[in-house]
Amino acid sequence: MRTLGTFVFLMAFAGVLGAAGYFYWQLQNGKSAGGERGGGQAALVTLAPVKERAFVDAIEGIGTAKANESIDLTAKATETVGALNFIDGQKVEKDFVVARMTSGEQAGDLAAARAAAAEAQQTYERVKGLSARGFASGAQVDATTAARDSTAGRVTALEQRLGDRVIKAPFAGVLGLRRVSVGTLVRPGDVITTLDDISTIKLDFTVAEAFLAPLKLGMTVRVTVAAYAERVFEGKIAGIDTRVDPVSRAIAMRAEIPNTEGLLRPGMLMTVALITAERVALSVHEESIVPLDNRHYVYVADTEMKVERREVKMGARQPGFVEVKSGLRAGERVVVEGTIRLRPGAPVTLEVPKEERRGKRSGGGLRGPAT
Repeated sequence: MRTLGTFVFLMAFAGVLGAAGYFYWQLQNGKSAGGERGGGQAALVTLAPVKERAFVDAIEGIGTAKANESIDLTAKATETVGALNFIDGQKVEKDFVVARMTSGEQAGDLAAARAAAAEAQQTYERVKGLSARGFASGAQVDATTAARDSTAGRVTALEQRLGDRVIKAPFAGVLGLRRVSVGTLVRPGDVITTLDDISTIKLDFTVAEAFLAPLKLGMTVRVTVAAYAERVFEGKIAGIDTRVDPVSRAIAMRAEIPNTEGLLRPGMLMTVALITAERVALSVHEESIVPLDNRHYVYVADTEMKVERREVKMGARQPGFVEVKSGLRAGERVVVEGTIRLRPGAPVTLEVPKEERRGKRSGGGLRGPAT
C-alpha cells in the first residue's frame, strides 16, 4: 500500500514539473519572438488606404412603372373582324392600321351617297346659273342648296362610320397580345389589343412631407428593378403634386426615365432613390469600423507598423464603404482585416489579401505586397 502511494505521488510531481517546464519554454519563446506586445507575435492584418469616394444623400421609395402613353385599342361598332395587320409585340408608328372590320355594306352606302352628292352639286350649279339670267327663282336656288348640303352631310357621316371600322394606332408604340381573331364578332368597347409607348417610363411614388423642402423639378432619380439587379436607371423628376395627402402625410411625385433599350416594362415594381445631394468625401471599408460604447474607431498603422486606435465620425454608407467625416486624413492606412486581435500600440505585419491568396492557389502567384 505504501509503495502504491509513493508511486502516485511521484507521478503527480512529475506532471507538475512537466507543466512548469512547458510554461517556461513558452515564456522564453514569446520573449525571443517578440516583441513589444509582451511576448506575442505581431498580428497579421490587411491594410487599406483612406480614399475619397462619391457619396449621395437620397430619399428612397417604391413605385410601379407606367408607360408614357397607354391605351386599349377597342372596336367602335358592332361588326366582325375582317383583317388583323399585326403580330404580338410589334412596334408600330402613328396611324398604323391595326385592324379592319368588314364594311362592304357601308362602302356601298358611301358610294351611293357620293353619287347623290355629286348630282346635287351639279343641280345647284345649274339652277344658280339660271337664276343669274333670271330664269330661276330664289326658292329654287334655296331648295337646290339645301339638297346639296344634305347629301354632302350624308357623305361625311358615312365616311365617319366607315372610318370607325378601321382601327389605327393613335401614337407610335408597341402592340400587346392579340385578343381577337379574324371573323370574331366584336362590339363597341371590346379590346382588340393594347398599345404602349415605352420610350419613356413614368414612375409615380410618394415622399413623406418631412422631406418636402429640398424637392424640385429636374432632380435626379436612380431606379433599380428585380429583373436587372445590377443595373441602375437614371431619370428626372417631371412632376410634383400640389397637395399633401392628409391621411398618409406624403406628397406624390412623378419621375420620367428614358427607356431607349426597352428593358423596362409597365407594371414593374421599382425601387427609387431621389438624389438630394452629391459630394466627394473620405471613406474606409465597412470592416475597418470598430464600435465601442456608442462610438466608432479604426486602427491606423504608422510607418513603424504599429497601430493607433482613433475615433472617427461616420456619415453616409454605400455597399462596402462608410463615409468618414472626421478623424482621418487621405492616404492614411487603416486595418481592414484583423481588428479583433489588436490593441493600441501593437505591432502588425501585412497579411496577403484574400484575392492574392486565391490567385496563388490557382497558379497566378502573388501580385505584390498588400496596400
